Amino acid sequence: MSAPFVVFGYGSLIFKPPPNVVAQAPGFLKGYVRRFAQESHDHRGTPEKPGRVVTLVHKEDWDLFSNADPFPDEDTVWGIAYTIDPEFEADVRAYLDYREKDGYTMETIPIYNIVDGVETVIFSRAFCYVGRKDNPSFIGSEPLPALANRIWLSVGPSGPNKEYLYNLANAVRELSPESYDKHLFALEELVKALDEKNRSSVPPLH
Repeated sequence: MSAPFVVFGYGSLIFKPPPNVVAQAPGFLKGYVRRFAQESHDHRGTPEKPGRVVTLVHKEDWDLFSNADPFPDEDTVWGIAYTIDPEFEADVRAYLDYREKDGYTMETIPIYNIVDGVETVIFSRAFCYVGRKDNPSFIGSEPLPALANRIWLSVGPSGPNKEYLYNLANAVRELSPESYDKHLFALEELVKALDEKNRSSVPPLH
């Protein structure tokens, strides 16, 4: 019997799951960071004005060129492990390859969770789409205020970039009592402040 096809979602797959899921479980990766370090030309931005979406980066790689990261000690990424119906594995692979076509590469990664108070591997081999630092859409580290402004302004075929951010932040909070992401939540706060500033600057209708 072949091993189940398990896909780990750490970005939009958390709030917009793949099709033909037969089981799902929250879990986390170790040794990675989730950062808005990937340009989005086809979903949350355009080729002329790309938005920003999250990608996974190996912690040691991120440390080499991101000494200004405000959260240097984070190395855990929470998400959801989806088990796909074997009958539709090929279809789901094709669907995800197309959905994640803008600079992502599939890797296999172990998934952990806290079971009875103990850190435990729940899937030894899950598939995950990673935006490696040598891909053309990888933008790297940006100052949080500039990144927040880019996300607040960007819009693409899938909708406003800030909607992606808000959906992801809310979804990560709901995964588990232990689930957190300081980078994500700090960006959410900055973008919401831009929303509030914009609302307060709009003159009243007469």
